[in-house]
Amino acid sequence: MRAAVVFFSGKSNDRVGGLARALAKGMERQGHTVDLVDGVKDTGARLTIHQYVAVGAAPTGTFGGKIPDAVKTFLSGAGTVAGKKCYAFIPKASFGAAKSLAAVMKCMEGEGMFLKSSDILRSPAEAEEIGKRLRMG
Repeated sequence: MRAAVVFFSGKSNDRVGGLARALAKGMERQGHTVDLVDGVKDTGARLTIHQYVAVGAAPTGTFGGKIPDAVKTFLSGAGTVAGKKCYAFIPKASFGAAKSLAAVMKCMEGEGMFLKSSDILRSPAEAEEIGKRLRMG
């Protein structure tokens, strides 16, 4: 299966990028072909050819609960994403992690994506383990 892991890094760190790389590594261990897409830098990337899409974003704002505007912009211009099975994730934050995850899921569902599961990830090791066990079919 062809999958994509799309991530949107925050301004100060690349924590979500590390989680995305670890998640992709775990998915590859299942035998899938995985493309890693930086949603901020690769604005013209298309997701049409992928059967499964994982989307991760770093919470923004002081108390979390918000995500980068680039998430909605990227997904709306990424080709045919409606009906694709998908997974949402964000890095663990002190405040507002659940609210930020809900915002990512809302963007994905707004584009017609079929959300299978979601997680708040604490470490790259946890992300890789989840990637190994993700039910993509």
